[in-house]
Amino acid sequence: MTYKLSNRSLERLEGVDDKLISLAKYAIGITKIDFGIPYLGGLRTMEQQRELVNKGASQTMKSKHLEGIAIDTVAYIGPRVSWELNLYDDIADAMREAASDLGVKIRWGAAWHIDSIGEYKGTMEDAMNEYIDLRRSQGRRPFIDAPHYELTA
Repeated sequence: MTYKLSNRSLERLEGVDDKLISLAKYAIGITKIDFGIPYLGGLRTMEQQRELVNKGASQTMKSKHLEGIAIDTVAYIGPRVSWELNLYDDIADAMREAASDLGVKIRWGAAWHIDSIGEYKGTMEDAMNEYIDLRRSQGRRPFIDAPHYELTA
């Protein structure tokens, strides 16, 4: 089945870098999992970011969302939003393919150690597991933000 971004998702991408918009549009056409752009999943104001940090929904006031160079996705199973992690690595596989085909360098929020997932050889599940193993080997806790993508160049 081929999916497409809803008008609401497209509106939420207003002000976001054109490369990310192109990636999202490309990826939705090749993904196995339907996805959209959630409220505040695109460009954010400083006030919106502060509110997210205060609620614990974000960890930084230096978010790439403030610059329009990051997006978040939300997975859908039918009409229902799902936060099951395995759905997000499937979406990331589509984003990886889109990044590779379009030549755009992006980082995924569940594999922070990779600056350009489009160049990664393997599944995004593999990339996420590498990141988890790396952080644990450093004695640090992994920070998994699987809905998140940001431009790196």
